[in-house]
Amino acid sequence: MQFFLDTANLDQIKKFSDWGVVDGVTTNPTLISKENVSQEDRIKEIAKIVNGPISSEVIATDYEGMVIEGRKMAKWHKNIYVKLPTTEAGIRALTTLKKDGIKVNMTLVFSAGQALLLAKAGADLISPFVGRLDDIAEDGMALIAEIVAMYSNYNFDTKILVASIRHPRHVIDAAMLGAHVATMPADVLEKLIKHPLTDKGLAQFLADFEKVKNIQ
Repeated sequence: MQFFLDTANLDQIKKFSDWGVVDGVTTNPTLISKENVSQEDRIKEIAKIVNGPISSEVIATDYEGMVIEGRKMAKWHKNIYVKLPTTEAGIRALTTLKKDGIKVNMTLVFSAGQALLLAKAGADLISPFVGRLDDIAEDGMALIAEIVAMYSNYNFDTKILVASIRHPRHVIDAAMLGAHVATMPADVLEKLIKHPLTDKGLAQFLADFEKVKNIQ
């Protein structure tokens, strides 16, 4: 499974890239707006840190606008994945951009039907939002299970990027189900390394060493 960071913060990206576990980055207009920087400048800065897929989302909601923005973004760096909304205009823009050889990540996926259509249309990545489904008392991970099963039935090339991850259990469940990618905020990635028994065990080892270190 690949790990993507869902952030536009350079400090976070640098920190976890040093861990050697960051395969890519996903951004959206909300994350970019928090950084008080232009989208183009921040995406190019991220590309200097992470040598992997970087999702950059369009602002336009109409077909023509999405295509114009997508073509512009694709020129920023070879690793750019243009992020499009899962709408009628979005799937049209996906088809056009794919003909141009541009990589596309379809976002705001909430149903297996949407996922099937997007794979048929040739999306490189799809982003089902599991946390937002959980928020409305639906089962986000059940959707991932459905999509994994459908895609494996027909050997679609489209990769499943599990998004709207809220806690480490989402990551583990996504991995168990066979999703290709999990994109997560920095705090969730950090929690994956944490466990109270690890801290307790380390403290005990150090305390025991203090008792014997001066023994000749």
